[in-house]
Amino acid sequence: MTRVGRVERTTKETSVLVEIDLDGTGRTELSTGVGFYDHMLDQLGRHGLFDLTVSTEGDLHIDTHHTIEDTALALGAAFRQALGDKVGVYRFGNCTVPLDESLAQVTVDLSGRPYLVHTEPENIAPMIGSYDTTMTRHILESFVAQAQVALHVHVPYGRNAHHIVECQFKALARALRYASERDPRAAGILPSTKGAL
Repeated sequence: MTRVGRVERTTKETSVLVEIDLDGTGRTELSTGVGFYDHMLDQLGRHGLFDLTVSTEGDLHIDTHHTIEDTALALGAAFRQALGDKVGVYRFGNCTVPLDESLAQVTVDLSGRPYLVHTEPENIAPMIGSYDTTMTRHILESFVAQAQVALHVHVPYGRNAHHIVECQFKALARALRYASERDPRAAGILPSTKGAL
């Protein structure tokens, strides 16, 4: 059984296509028009071992906000679609990733209930190329809303903005991978005492 999600989302501001295969090899094809965001989505695919295709055309003549936000919404929806009924998955995943002076701790629950807790250093530089660093939290909020997962992301320290953001995406990739992988001891079992996720 394949676990693939495909979402197309079109508004007056953006046109987005996202495809994700949870049981892939980390192959990515990415084009959002925002270089650093493509770099972060590449981290997500490669470290999560998700085959990930993202093609977004947005109103970049205004700024990058709509492009980044709508891509994250479509990504969350595609991830949820790919999970299917969640029978046999681990459900919980966590990972801690260092990147030089920065550290990210990410924990996820494929709970069916969207919730985000996010902390990072307040002194982070405002821009990385055309990427507004305040969008990192908004990406996570948008993903969580559509994926319907509980996500806790904590960066207790870091100085370099690139490192602070990148270690979050790497840790997120691994946590999502661990949570969504099939548990060989739980084949045919939904990991919930209430019978629904």
